[in-house]
Amino acid sequence: MVGMMAAVSLQTVTDALKELMVPAEVTVVPHASGEDVLLQTLSRNLSAFREKLLHDTGRLALGQLRTCVVTRLAWPLSGDEIVWSFVAEVLLLLLCLKQAMIDVLAQFTPPKPNPKSPECAPPLSPDTLGVSQQKTVQAALQFVVTLGICPYLLPGVGIPLGCRSEFAATVEKVVRDSVPADGSWRLYTITQSLLTIAEHPSLESLVFSRHLGDLIASLCQLGYSPNKSQHKLVLEKGSPGHCASQKGLTQAEQQGCQEALQRILDRVYQPNVIKELLILQGGSRQVVRARGGTTQTVPQTPAWLRRLCGQFLSQALMKPHGVQAVVRGIVEGAGAGVAGGQSAEAAAADWRKCDTVARILASCPQQCLSVEDYYHQVCPQVLELLHIKATLTARQFQRVATTTLLSMVKEQPDLADRHLLGPLLAPLITCLRTGGMAYESMPVEEVKVDEQELTRCIEDVYKVCVVGNDPLPRLMESLQTVIPAVFNLYCFTKQGVSHLRSTCQEILQWFFGKSETQVALLVLKQLAGLSPSIPVLQPLYQFSAGSEGGVKLVTKATVSDEDDALYGKVCWDQWRAESLADLLSSLQESSIAGDFFIDCLKGLVNAAGQADGRLAAGHTSDSSDLECQQQLLITVQLVAVMCERIGHSVLRNTVQVIEFITATLERSCVSLVHRAEETVEAQTLSMGMGLMAAMLGGAVQLTSSDFVAMRPMLPLLERLSALHPDPVIQELASDLRVTIATHGAFSSETVSKAAHSTMGSKTESTRGIQAVEASAGTRSRDRNCASNDFQQILEVAFDTEVSARAAALRTLTQMVRQHNSEALSNQEKVLTVFLENLSHEDSFVYLSAIQGNLKQEKICRCWKSEQHTQNAGGTQQAR
Repeated sequence: MVGMMAAVSLQTVTDALKELMVPAEVTVVPHASGEDVLLQTLSRNLSAFREKLLHDTGRLALGQLRTCVVTRLAWPLSGDEIVWSFVAEVLLLLLCLKQAMIDVLAQFTPPKPNPKSPECAPPLSPDTLGVSQQKTVQAALQFVVTLGICPYLLPGVGIPLGCRSEFAATVEKVVRDSVPADGSWRLYTITQSLLTIAEHPSLESLVFSRHLGDLIASLCQLGYSPNKSQHKLVLEKGSPGHCASQKGLTQAEQQGCQEALQRILDRVYQPNVIKELLILQGGSRQVVRARGGTTQTVPQTPAWLRRLCGQFLSQALMKPHGVQAVVRGIVEGAGAGVAGGQSAEAAAADWRKCDTVARILASCPQQCLSVEDYYHQVCPQVLELLHIKATLTARQFQRVATTTLLSMVKEQPDLADRHLLGPLLAPLITCLRTGGMAYESMPVEEVKVDEQELTRCIEDVYKVCVVGNDPLPRLMESLQTVIPAVFNLYCFTKQGVSHLRSTCQEILQWFFGKSETQVALLVLKQLAGLSPSIPVLQPLYQFSAGSEGGVKLVTKATVSDEDDALYGKVCWDQWRAESLADLLSSLQESSIAGDFFIDCLKGLVNAAGQADGRLAAGHTSDSSDLECQQQLLITVQLVAVMCERIGHSVLRNTVQVIEFITATLERSCVSLVHRAEETVEAQTLSMGMGLMAAMLGGAVQLTSSDFVAMRPMLPLLERLSALHPDPVIQELASDLRVTIATHGAFSSETVSKAAHSTMGSKTESTRGIQAVEASAGTRSRDRNCASNDFQQILEVAFDTEVSARAAALRTLTQMVRQHNSEALSNQEKVLTVFLENLSHEDSFVYLSAIQGNLKQEKICRCWKSEQHTQNAGGTQQAR
């Protein structure tokens, strides 16, 4: 037996393999073909190897091992064909190498570690092959596969020899006529022998790293080909076991091939399996490939093999981490780009390949029981693709994940909402979730969503929405539900330093840029607090800074002091309003900011009309009245902040300017119906009508659609011409109405004068505003302004023109914020200015520009004055 013989060194076996494969000196016949030279070389090497094995004493142990291995073979070793004999001998030496590796390892006794040098590496296992020995084994395996497997594969199964290399093309011509009518027994023998060799761990990697695809192709043909008909065994004289003339495989052999194939598909690195299955699956059309200036026609893959590979691919996809294996097998290891002459980085950046993978993942395989079951297993893996961190492939994996997710949302919205969008947005949904919770039952500062989870959620939403950039209806609906949480997170990150700020801002910009106008306006009202029935954040939760620059969601600590709680709420509401204005100002390519501004103005008009109606009817204040007043104050604050942060650029087009003027006219009509027009409203009306006259007078090029937008002005102008006490306003309103109704065909001298006055004149109030703004510009460079500048600002704060007065109040507010020395040394005057302007009932539109900016409570706390505190209390009551 093997164990009773002297051990054969691994070097002896590899040397014998090398001698068998290295071309010997052969007398080449002139004009001999490459096929003849190959056959002569194989014959001469085979004869020389066997001769040396019989007479070389150094090969005695190898000969004994070879004889022992031969006795256990179930296939004939000798034959008349040179190619088959050569392949059989190489296989036999590889089997001897495997047995020699087993024997030397069994006799190996590892030395005891030296306690004086514990850092020394342990000795290598004796069955380890050196670099040169591995190259020899790889060459031997290449001979076996090229001469013993590829010639026996059916047309369309695997890659033809003629498409591989020049040597393979020569081999194809040599074996073309020597392959028997039914070579299944040879294919079965060689395949089983290679699987036996691969049972050794050191040889397994050498077999499967280079020849996995050929082995899979061979096992598919042996186990599943419909041409594997059963035949009787015709025993050939002298052949042990399986005979040379067997024309088919037994059912047990076929089943063994199927089981061996399944073991390979389960054990081998899955991306490599996916790659080989895709190559083996091929296509349904013949392909012509050029090689060395010649063309080679690749037969089409048989239908049975395409179906079989599809089934195996589906099974691999449904395994744990199967989605990632499929993506890696195609994106990382497809090799098409590299084989075509491109670099590995260029091949990995092939977006079309990524989109192909996404289409595969988004389609439910036929072998799956149901689409929902497929989504249940695959969707979590698709989301995991978003978190790949490898530098080279991260973008490709994210492209596949994003495209797959969007395809699933498009094809199966309900299932995708449940299995993809729900888990994707879960941390943000937690921020908004309400339920039967109370402060008493919640630990203080308990983490509800940790920093890593919230960061990953925001980044995933950014990749799917902003990078994917496909505003599908179901995606927009799901994102709309969590926009309040994203906005609150954006507001929180603006108060400090966080890497999530820009990501949140881009998500919000994308949503409002892709949403329909009505949806965007509805969500903006919700963010502004004008939709109190919809929560913008779980009232018992709050955001807290994380340790790595992110944010976490924690339970809110109770505040015992009601004043502190009120002050915190006022500050946070003002900050949210300012953040909303900043967000709107960043939407430069959209008209949503102007639409929202116009909508707020219309809200002011409606609220003012309702309030005047209740006062005229003598109704007392109730809960609904207080709610209405609250909505009115929020709207005033929004208009003021937008005027301060965005300015005139909030109106992006002519139609928005027309709607702005319409809202101004409507407000004046409401005032005229219920009470006498106040100073603010009179000046606002004059401004609006002058602006309208300037537009009709040629300031802008009006179109037919612009005149259509002016139609709502006609009844308002008619009402003003009938009710307004000023004859000048009456005449101008009447003439403007005629000009609009005739689409500019008729324009009176009154309209022309008003247009000229609006575009050409500079009033004292305008100069006052410019003076204040000039001082503000100086102060932006230097926080302390000169005394004369400060006095000029105080004078303008009492100007009769409300617009100039509002500019001065905004400037004073900024000075207080920046702790300007002049403002701090004149505290009494500044407070007097604030309180004096708060006493004007109708100036709330302009004063709201500083409503929150003033933060009278904060000013008084900073100045530590009891008198200031009392004034601030009165201011708070007035507000």
